[in-house]
Amino acid sequence: MSHHPSPQKLPLAPKALDSPDYETWTREELIVRLKELTGSPNTLQTTTPTPTFPSQPPALPLVSSSLAPSPPSTSGSKKRLPEDSKPKREFDFAAYPTRKIALKFSYAGAGYGGLAWQAMPTPLPTVEGVLFAALAKARLVDPDGGLEGCGWERCGRTDRGVSAAGQVVSLYVRSSHRRSAVPAKASGDAPDGFLNDDDDAHTPPTVPERDIRYLHMLNAILPPSIRVYAWAPVASSFSARFSCRTRHYKYFFSARSLDVDAMRDGAARLVGEHDFRNLCKLDPAKQLTSFRRRILRADISHIAVGGGGGSTHMHVLDLVGSAFLYNQVRHIMAVLLLIGARLEVPGVISALLNADPAAPPAVLEGEPPPPCVTCKPEYQMADALPLVLWECTYAAEDAQWRADDAGSDGGSVGLYSQLVGLAERAQVEATLAEHFLAAAAPLHELAARGTGSMLTREANGKERGPWDVPLGGGTTRREGNYVPLLNRKRLDSVEVVNERWRTRRKGKEST
Repeated sequence: MSHHPSPQKLPLAPKALDSPDYETWTREELIVRLKELTGSPNTLQTTTPTPTFPSQPPALPLVSSSLAPSPPSTSGSKKRLPEDSKPKREFDFAAYPTRKIALKFSYAGAGYGGLAWQAMPTPLPTVEGVLFAALAKARLVDPDGGLEGCGWERCGRTDRGVSAAGQVVSLYVRSSHRRSAVPAKASGDAPDGFLNDDDDAHTPPTVPERDIRYLHMLNAILPPSIRVYAWAPVASSFSARFSCRTRHYKYFFSARSLDVDAMRDGAARLVGEHDFRNLCKLDPAKQLTSFRRRILRADISHIAVGGGGGSTHMHVLDLVGSAFLYNQVRHIMAVLLLIGARLEVPGVISALLNADPAAPPAVLEGEPPPPCVTCKPEYQMADALPLVLWECTYAAEDAQWRADDAGSDGGSVGLYSQLVGLAERAQVEATLAEHFLAAAAPLHELAARGTGSMLTREANGKERGPWDVPLGGGTTRREGNYVPLLNRKRLDSVEVVNERWRTRRKGKEST
């Protein structure tokens, strides 16, 4: 039998009146007492709480708690040191070279406060904040440098609630190879401290046979509402924003009681280069003086949900252009919905585009010249939910998109299966909603018949209301007396708004 030395006695605090004298107890008695206090080994419960994760990512500036490591497991017989006593191993980013890449990803905007990261706390997390946190946790970027430290650039900014199917960001990330003795050639376009693997700043670098599985790493950390599905090695001079050739937006809507042909007439008037100051939101902080943008495509088509040929009311507006103004697509869609409801005529688009007296638009055959509208009328833009940044296009030589591990599926099968599951769940929810509507229709026959009344309404709303003005996304606004757009109160001109902002800024700087 081995001999156990007596434990060293330490000064004790004064004992409580009813406290047992454990110093006089034998080892076996102490073990029995511990089992009584903690329970038997079969019923022993850990005091470590089970982590719970919110359905949406928490709103933190950069690092989300939903991306933090889970608490250590208490199962097994191995003893674990307290977290505070564990030596923290710092990751040496300087030991690795960097490369510039572009990431293509999708996100459902309903759970986020917009794409762009915000310096101040926001009620909902931002897409960039969650994506950067995933990149930092995967040790692809240094979290201390923030967005500027990795040369972060986005293609197009989307507002709160707006989704994207083909958003693109470009940045410098850690490469898979250790630094060689000969340093890579630095490009003048790269941020300080970053070297690209390519020798030519304007030529995309080649991909090694075995590179980091960027998609697998990021999608394992990101929430299901954000999926990175392609990446491309790009040159140091590549810019997700300025290298983009065209941007394609889609706006989905139900045409259950809308005149789609009239909406198509209005959309066709958007094609070409026009002054869109009456079809956007003015942002005086940008001090814009030119609102001319070119629309390459504007058409409305029917959607067969799920790829089948079943009857559906869903349609989509496809809008393609080289660049867009602030909230331009949602303003365009708001007016098109008014045209579809026969509250406005398609010619109102021509009038709103006639904002510059020095450059009047072309007059359509058989129509009178549209009135000049130099100041924007008051109206509410369309709902954000159905708007999607569908695609950002680049020259083939600038960005060659790929999945993980060029030449193999690289885990793309698993990613695609996830997207299929998300689509099927959304279709189930849509089917349930349609069946709920069908179940209620027999008991609300009069209301059901009234949903088609807009198709027989006289244009410009000359009939008596009240009107349910469509706003997109299944939302409406009830108006007792509809006022045509061109008869409404006008907002201040661009020049007045810009000057007022400059005056206020000078006043703040002088105080």
